[in-house]
Amino acid sequence: MLNKKLSFMLITDSRDKLRHFQLSYRVILACAILAAFLFITNILLTTSFVKSQVSAMEIKKLKAENEQLTRKFESLHGKVSEITAIYDQLVEKEVVIRNIFNLPEIDPEERQLGIGGPTITTSYRTVSGAVKAATSTETQVESLLRLANFEKEKYQEVYSTLEKKKDQLDHTPSIMPVRGGYISRGFGIMTDPFTGNRQPHTGIDIANRTGTPIFAPADGLVTIAGFSGSGLGNMVELSHGSGLVTRYGHMSRVKAVRGQLVTRGTLIGYVGSTGYSTGPHLHYEVIKNGTPVNPMDYIVNLNI
Repeated sequence: MLNKKLSFMLITDSRDKLRHFQLSYRVILACAILAAFLFITNILLTTSFVKSQVSAMEIKKLKAENEQLTRKFESLHGKVSEITAIYDQLVEKEVVIRNIFNLPEIDPEERQLGIGGPTITTSYRTVSGAVKAATSTETQVESLLRLANFEKEKYQEVYSTLEKKKDQLDHTPSIMPVRGGYISRGFGIMTDPFTGNRQPHTGIDIANRTGTPIFAPADGLVTIAGFSGSGLGNMVELSHGSGLVTRYGHMSRVKAVRGQLVTRGTLIGYVGSTGYSTGPHLHYEVIKNGTPVNPMDYIVNLNI
């Protein structure tokens, strides 16, 4: 079959010349196969070229996105560094607060416990700049979060301690109970104005005009309010807790009521000269665990 031949006759316009030639089926088949091969090859090359162009554009786009992400992560990295600096300032302030109130300091190594970061399974040299920047930023953020949680716990400890100290300070008689006047008789062994003998004086006498207001120098509970037969005349006694008690004697008038809760600055009475007294003044006592102590050792502000 392949050896058979086809005859072709070409007739020109002049028709005086005829061209005759023959092609075997084998040659025709070979030409058809060659044509098909060239056609398919052309399609494949065209497709490959188009794909390469698309891939090049995609790679260019990905590179641009990678660079943009890298810049953003670098910017974020800078902001995290600023937050870290602020955190360091907070730590410094906490250290100062601990020193002021004699609280135990925290070992710097303790703050760093548990600090770590994510790891990259792929070789670090083969990853993109964006991945490197993201990993570095993630490490910083994770570290900062751990430190922030640690510092939050420590600040809560400081806050709880200071709350207790504040309550203690609020209940400490640290101001003068009257405005103005002067100390006419101090604490300790003093001369009795009636007998002339030297004997213990369990408080201080603050001379002032009759009717001068008397204020509570600290938070407390009124345990006595009224006339006393001990020589203090009209008096008030406040219990401040922790073994601290204050007494106010020789009042012209008592304002406080037994069982009343008072705060620093609450009006409790008025200066007078009732009881064992030679003139208008306030007898002021501070008692610690049942023992009279010098009120001046507690006063940090001579005015209310």
